Amino acid sequence: MDFEAIDSAVGLSGRREARAPNLADVGTLLVVSTQRRVVIAEDEALIRLDLKEMLEEEGYAVVGEAGDGESAIKFALEQRPDLVILDVKMPILDGISAAERIVSERVAPCLILTAFSQRDLVERARDAGAMAYLVKPFTKSDLVPAIEMAVSRHVEITALEKEVTTLGERLETRKLVERAKGLLMAQHGWTEPQAFRWIQKASMDRRLSMRQVAQAVVTDAEAEPKES
Repeated sequence: MDFEAIDSAVGLSGRREARAPNLADVGTLLVVSTQRRVVIAEDEALIRLDLKEMLEEEGYAVVGEAGDGESAIKFALEQRPDLVILDVKMPILDGISAAERIVSERVAPCLILTAFSQRDLVERARDAGAMAYLVKPFTKSDLVPAIEMAVSRHVEITALEKEVTTLGERLETRKLVERAKGLLMAQHGWTEPQAFRWIQKASMDRRLSMRQVAQAVVTDAEAEPKES
């Protein structure tokens, strides 16, 4: 699937010079800052210190430290970070309630930490809008992918919300984009963020909605002859 195929699928052939995508271009579309800015909220000081050191060793900038949910919200509103990491059990306001307020005000994506993996906590975190969930104890190899997945999901959802207004349209668009991402990942061996960046780049380059690009990817895949 390339830009020429997209043009053909949506009737834009010949309007602009088509060129095949490459991951160098795709990677620059959603430019990741050399340091993601993170607010952390953990009521146990030693765990908070360990988390801060772990983040800084991986190149993240910790721009706020809180020991309770209310302080986490305050730092998030002041700093507007790329991510807020919150422990579930904290005084004054728990992490899930704090995440719900942070997400509802569209401040930043949230990652929830907990020592428990009960289903009800996972469901509460999901319903609050948390983008990822991590069970303690964890290592850097657990933390970094969870952070990047949370930020990536947030970027994707924000981009899709800008395109559609009604909830129904949003859900249909997300389903179509998810399907297109899966096809691109299978065809090119890309990661999920790379596939989404390609769709977003194609959308910007061709002045199409991401839904149109996703539909073109799906249509193109369906048109390919199946191996017998």
